[in-house]
Amino acid sequence: MNLINVENISKAYGPKPLLGGVSLGLDEGDRVGVVGRNGGGKSTLVAILARTAEPDEGRVTHARGARVGYLTQRDAFPPDATVRSVVLGDRAEHEWAGDTRVRDILAGLLADLELDAPLAGMSGGERRRVALARLLVPESDLLVLDEPTNHLDIEAIAWLAAHLKGRKDALLVVTHDRWFLDEVTDRTWEVVDGRVERYEGGYSAYVLAKAERSRIAAATEAKRQNLLRKELAWLRRGPQARTSKPKFRVDAAQALIADEPPARDAVELTKFATARLGKTVFDLEDVTVRLGDRDVFAHLTWQLGPGDRIGLVGVNGSGKSTLLRLLDGEVAASSGKVVRGRTVQLAHLSQNLEELDPARRVLESVEEIRRRITVGKREWTASQLLERLGFAGDRQWTPVGDLSGGERRRLQVLRLLMGEPNVLLLDEPTNDLDIETLTELEDLLDGWPGTLVVVSHDRYFLERITDRVAALLGDGRIAMLPGGVDEYLERRASGGAVTPRSTAAAPAPAPAAAKPKAGGDWKARKELDRLERRLDKLTKQQAALHEQLAEHATDYGKLQELDGRLRALQSEAAEVEEEWLMLAEDIG
Repeated sequence: MNLINVENISKAYGPKPLLGGVSLGLDEGDRVGVVGRNGGGKSTLVAILARTAEPDEGRVTHARGARVGYLTQRDAFPPDATVRSVVLGDRAEHEWAGDTRVRDILAGLLADLELDAPLAGMSGGERRRVALARLLVPESDLLVLDEPTNHLDIEAIAWLAAHLKGRKDALLVVTHDRWFLDEVTDRTWEVVDGRVERYEGGYSAYVLAKAERSRIAAATEAKRQNLLRKELAWLRRGPQARTSKPKFRVDAAQALIADEPPARDAVELTKFATARLGKTVFDLEDVTVRLGDRDVFAHLTWQLGPGDRIGLVGVNGSGKSTLLRLLDGEVAASSGKVVRGRTVQLAHLSQNLEELDPARRVLESVEEIRRRITVGKREWTASQLLERLGFAGDRQWTPVGDLSGGERRRLQVLRLLMGEPNVLLLDEPTNDLDIETLTELEDLLDGWPGTLVVVSHDRYFLERITDRVAALLGDGRIAMLPGGVDEYLERRASGGAVTPRSTAAAPAPAPAAAKPKAGGDWKARKELDRLERRLDKLTKQQAALHEQLAEHATDYGKLQELDGRLRALQSEAAEVEEEWLMLAEDIG
């Protein structure tokens, strides 16, 4: 059954036409993702489809009785609203408590919130989860979601994707989260130049189809095609879990990437990074960080080496941003030692946008730092990099004060890169960036030789530009996860992480020392001691290898050999750590 039909609609704000002569429809069971550049008309399109905005021309028709749920980017609530009043209204407790679907939504999104808690004073993430719960509790025929993953952590995004996959409603979703698009959609609409281009399949299939279309028009689309090929090559070479999701035509995909090298040359980047940084980047030794009455980190020992590309995950409030601020020197350790390499030139992109002179032109604000830089083996001017990140032509002469939030974010990232740092700390760098800009940023970072730590809820971006994933699991330490984000979610689901979402939560009381048990328990404890000694030995061996990497920074053959040995040690250390954790759980 057809739910929504639009015929020849047009919409403009001022002199800029966003949509022109668009005709399309949504049927029962459709699962459509909407992509396109910021300001290109995505939100306008879905608002017209949801009938909260009127087109200048054309007609919008809804099926009689169609129930449409619409989530906007801004979460608005009455000033005296509580979680209960927003999500459940005046429904009696016995009505909703007996509904399995409602209980699952409350448990999945609001487990850490009291039903009678006022919304005033809640964080953006908490308000977003309340808005989602309000939308998902009633039954509907179509869900229209505009940036539903904004302010959500990786765990909440994974829950939302699983929940939506289990619903029968039709779905129309605008998001820059490419992993989420692949999980919940099977068709893609791209809003571009006032048109809506339609593709079969989720985001990954869209990348392939768009690359094929681009190849046909190679003369005018050569640059875009190369980016798409590179991203597609990464998709095909990515984790096995991903390759089973998009069912593209394998022969066409292989033909596209036959001559495409891997996204990054890890050995070459490590060689450059070691030459720029030496053997020491950051060594954290027995570090404790106390904020208020809570130990965010307790006796933390961690080493960050030259060329490391680490993705950092953990629920909101687990200390991800605090760790970056500790490395940056904004937060001091309560005890322990933070050793910073003498050659470290650090740049930190925080979630708060640094104030820029609103009267300065975009190009001027970049050139005041540096006019040209070398990334990988290519030199770029400030103007060329601005164009890559969406500031084409006259847009480079726009006053900074006239930029949108997403444009300011892009400008901040570029200003950081122009400083030619050798250590980059990125805290939610994808906020407000559209997919095209994200692919350009990923391509730039592929050739960037240095140490990189990224905090992001964008799982696709995290897996795309980092080589390893580390997690804050609530014990005040950092755990390396060989299985990446999937392993993190598995640990969370099995109760392996207990960090509360709220940063104000009090610490859990320290467990009493376990009494020795009769029987074979002493053997288990002996095995724990053996594993701890093995981990300590592996850590020292890795440190020694880092020193050798620094000594042989100009010997490409030796670097390859040492890199192979280092990866083998890291893999063995991860296995030993996993064995230690499982054994500690059994006897704890």
